[in-house]
Amino acid sequence: MRNTSQRRESILELLVSQASVQVNDLVEQFGVSAVTIRSDLSALEAQGLATRSHGGAILNRIPPAEHSIRQKDSINQEQKERIGAMAARLVQPGDNIIIDSGTTTISLARHLRGANEVTVMTNGLNIAWELADAPGVDLILTGGLLRKQSLSIQGSQAEASLQAYNFDKLFLGVDGLDLQFGVTTHHEAEASLNHKMVERAKKIIVLTDASKFGRVSLHRIVQLERVHTIITDASISPEYREGIQKLGIELLIAE
Repeated sequence: MRNTSQRRESILELLVSQASVQVNDLVEQFGVSAVTIRSDLSALEAQGLATRSHGGAILNRIPPAEHSIRQKDSINQEQKERIGAMAARLVQPGDNIIIDSGTTTISLARHLRGANEVTVMTNGLNIAWELADAPGVDLILTGGLLRKQSLSIQGSQAEASLQAYNFDKLFLGVDGLDLQFGVTTHHEAEASLNHKMVERAKKIIVLTDASKFGRVSLHRIVQLERVHTIITDASISPEYREGIQKLGIELLIAE
């Protein structure tokens, strides 16, 4: 599965740089069958990233570039702080919650430092540091491998650590949110862990500034039908405001 993901990421990189690819060229480059390459191209088409053409595929849209967590932290700071403050108001004493890694979710962590009787599980090293000395927060870290690009802990050990718990709420950060394709992220292992988080939580709350709407990253976390609440900022487009509400998802605007 990992080789499949890596090959598809490489094909997507070729699409971005060349605008189109041919099946025969990809067969030769990756040393796999034409059937396998066609399956890869169909997967990219399903994600809205490519359109199949005779003998190959053309680029449909450019996926967002992945920035380091330090770069992300400087983008849309005011919006993220307002989103985090609104999310914190959804946390009640006695709640057991998951906070996903990210620079929008860490704003939630900052606003939870004064919370009482709240248990937080996180895979975010920066989020754990933020809440480490919060007196009213019991903190649980997933085990696993640290991904330095995002300061997130991931892998099979992280996924296994979730199985012993049930949570009231998951606060999920995203790299992309598309009405058709759902919630996505750049990295396969992060998407896999996020999907496990979704399975262990009663309520799924997505935290994202409006710049993420319409973006599709390579790895899907969950379809929007599974999401209960989206918290974003006032620059959300009318198209996405209407689309989210039509899906029956609670939309909260942090102004």
